[in-house]
Amino acid sequence: MSQRPPAPPSLQELRKEIDAIDEGMHRLLMQRGDIIDRLIQVKQTQEVGSAFRPAREADMMRHIVQRHRGILPLDTVESIWRVIIATFTYVQAPFSVHADLSPGEAAMRDSARFHFGFTVPFISHIGASGVVAAIAASRGDIGLVPAMTATGPWWAALEGGDAPKIIARLPFVERADHPAALPVFGIARPNPDALVTDVACWSIRVSGWSHTVSRALHAEVLALQDGAFDGAALLISVPQGGIEAVTQALVNAGASVRSKALVGSHARRYTVTAEGPVSAGR
Repeated sequence: MSQRPPAPPSLQELRKEIDAIDEGMHRLLMQRGDIIDRLIQVKQTQEVGSAFRPAREADMMRHIVQRHRGILPLDTVESIWRVIIATFTYVQAPFSVHADLSPGEAAMRDSARFHFGFTVPFISHIGASGVVAAIAASRGDIGLVPAMTATGPWWAALEGGDAPKIIARLPFVERADHPAALPVFGIARPNPDALVTDVACWSIRVSGWSHTVSRALHAEVLALQDGAFDGAALLISVPQGGIEAVTQALVNAGASVRSKALVGSHARRYTVTAEGPVSAGR
């Protein structure tokens, strides 16, 4: 005589399981808070600098994508973790997010709130130069400026050893229909031990700039007229160690490199497609 299959759980039983999971998640968050509290005490005696850790955060987001499965959208998972990370970072060392609203207020606010939540104060600016100036005057604040467009060579203010630097490119995980898809650079006064250096960002001034020269560059470039009619200020993002090839390409195409300065670095772009994660070179 065959046995009957077990009866499916009732709605009440399933809701009890959900309630238990919810309570467990809350307890784990409070435990995380207890550890952060202890961490704060350790950092007061063993570490100086910002609590923001772009290398660690990029690595965490990649691992979340790699292990994620099931019906819960990745957007939701990523946003939950971003709020957890940013809020606990804020608890360790309070900071504000300064954002350039010139590419569109809604898009920039979406990026700031998706990546840093609502606990972290949000300060708006019109123009990237205002953001850079605010970060230069702060100790631990973070600035967000558009990564694909510019109205002025704001990156020139990042030159010099005591200037803020580019420390991140957001979103950490890129994909179609991302709810905070606006590409932005994160700028801060970095802790040298916390940087991720997959991609280096260089401020370069050239003479002899032209469309022919621009087509010779195989790198992500922001270019603006600088001084003389054939001069340009460039912000070039290139895989670590690749700047010499870029400057040689400029020279080979007919440009003269007047100056170059390292103005930051960030994690390699990590893209998720329908076929799965793809790590891009820059």
